[in-house]
Amino acid sequence: MKQRILLLFTVVALISCKREQKISSSDWTQISNRIQFKEHDGLLELKSGNFTYNFKQNQTPFKKVILLNASMAGYIAELGAEDLIVGVSSPEYIYSEKIQNLLKEGKIQNVGSEQKYDVEKIISMKPDAVFTNYIASFDNAYQLLKNNGIQVVFLDEYLEQLPLQKTAYIKLFGEFFGKEKEAEAKYKEIEKNYSELKQLALKAKDKPVVLVNEMYGDVWYLPGGKTSVANYINDANASYIMKDNKEEKSLTMSFEEVYVKSRQVQYWVNAGNHTSKKEMLAGNPFYGKLEVFNKGKIYTVAGKEKLKANDFFESGAVRADLILKDYIRIFHPELLPEYQLTYMKELK
Repeated sequence: MKQRILLLFTVVALISCKREQKISSSDWTQISNRIQFKEHDGLLELKSGNFTYNFKQNQTPFKKVILLNASMAGYIAELGAEDLIVGVSSPEYIYSEKIQNLLKEGKIQNVGSEQKYDVEKIISMKPDAVFTNYIASFDNAYQLLKNNGIQVVFLDEYLEQLPLQKTAYIKLFGEFFGKEKEAEAKYKEIEKNYSELKQLALKAKDKPVVLVNEMYGDVWYLPGGKTSVANYINDANASYIMKDNKEEKSLTMSFEEVYVKSRQVQYWVNAGNHTSKKEMLAGNPFYGKLEVFNKGKIYTVAGKEKLKANDFFESGAVRADLILKDYIRIFHPELLPEYQLTYMKELK
């Protein structure tokens, strides 16, 4: 699952409307072009991708929810609403200590894995909502849940490419759990931190060249120039080797193509989940031909990892400011000399 997530690696204010007539787009709280919501006439209306939801006044705030994706735990934990979770899938991928303790106490149930959900168990638990990324291969399971009166809410936060837009999903979770003020305050805090860090990065004298990700088989999956990783690197005042690319998805390249583009690279980030350069080289001897492997610095996203769980994909979905701070500390250590990395870890 880590590899799949790494490949992929590769709302503002609450508005009430009492008018009966057609409302304008300004009445919506827009997180991104992908998702927006509004509250009117006692309803909470949500547009998420191709899906539209209308929650009646007595349906929210939710009191019992099930999570089918670990990243969503990050938003709920940031709001201190872990006690509202009654079920999760693939609990081994959840980093939150509080959620893990609730699992041990039996207050949160395991409802399956990324291969198969326990639909009968989910139905028997009668949650107010099930939160998940939309995966087409699970359409039958989703339909069974819906047929049994279970509200399935699709939120694809991983598709957001602007870091603060991904953070802004906390506003929607605040709306779901009756924690609008807390969510808005948390978003403003992260947004302020991010803006200040971005300005700090501009004070750096150098703009180092950066390589991202690694090879899987014979293919190197590089984030496109408009992906979240590329945006983080740009905001940290560094130069990503694919910065001129216009894609919001991963690009596939051979080692030879990357080798040619990486001659000036000084930093290699998001380099898999390796434990050492020696182990990395054993897995792919070609890495030894890269100048950055021999003379540069290499970082993974294993700074907060417990067995299969990695907090980079959990709280990191919310804390764009801390991710940016890590990148600035890596590329411009002189700007944050006392800061210890949160999510990143240097390979030795």
